Amino acid sequence: MQAGEVEALFTRGDGGFLCARWGRPIVPVVFGVDDATLPVVKGAIEAVVALAGHRMAETDPELGANLMIFFFRDWAELPDVPNLDRLVPGLADLCARLAAEGANQYRAFRFDASGAIRAAFVFLRMDDHLAAIPAEALALAQAVQVILLWSDRAFAGGSPLARAGEAVVLRPEIAALIRAAYDPVLPAMTQDPSHALRLAARAGLLR
Repeated sequence: MQAGEVEALFTRGDGGFLCARWGRPIVPVVFGVDDATLPVVKGAIEAVVALAGHRMAETDPELGANLMIFFFRDWAELPDVPNLDRLVPGLADLCARLAAEGANQYRAFRFDASGAIRAAFVFLRMDDHLAAIPAEALALAQAVQVILLWSDRAFAGGSPLARAGEAVVLRPEIAALIRAAYDPVLPAMTQDPSHALRLAARAGLLR
């Protein structure tokens, strides 16, 4: 992976570069799964947070939980969730747009004054495609996509995961990037494209 490939992972559809990591401990809560699936989702989050060298906590002093993951069948269900529209402004219009597009997932982020991630909301409409993905793989992919603010196009051409025998694992170069992005020497948020070169060098991805 060259520095240009790293840069592309954080270059948004409008052409702007933006890389941000969490600035506070992550406190997840998961809605819409059964008791057997819940530990799978939380286990994936814990694994990726540990990989990053970041922290989790029991509660967030501002929001209680700052990573909310919703599993559901229809976008029309979300506007009925009490108080969710206070956390995600324009929720009804957003859900109507996503339903019209046939989308099966959406992630929304909130940021603190420094630009670091302070909250994230993950919405997964369990259509036939997502329902066919093993829970472990789906949970790991979502944990990866929420640990950093990747480009909205970052994984459109390929999953961040790979197969290792019967297991599904994080691609080594993506794991290295996550660890590099959480280097305390680096800024929690930057819009400087040269940041990609620093990430690539720290991740040992330059050849």
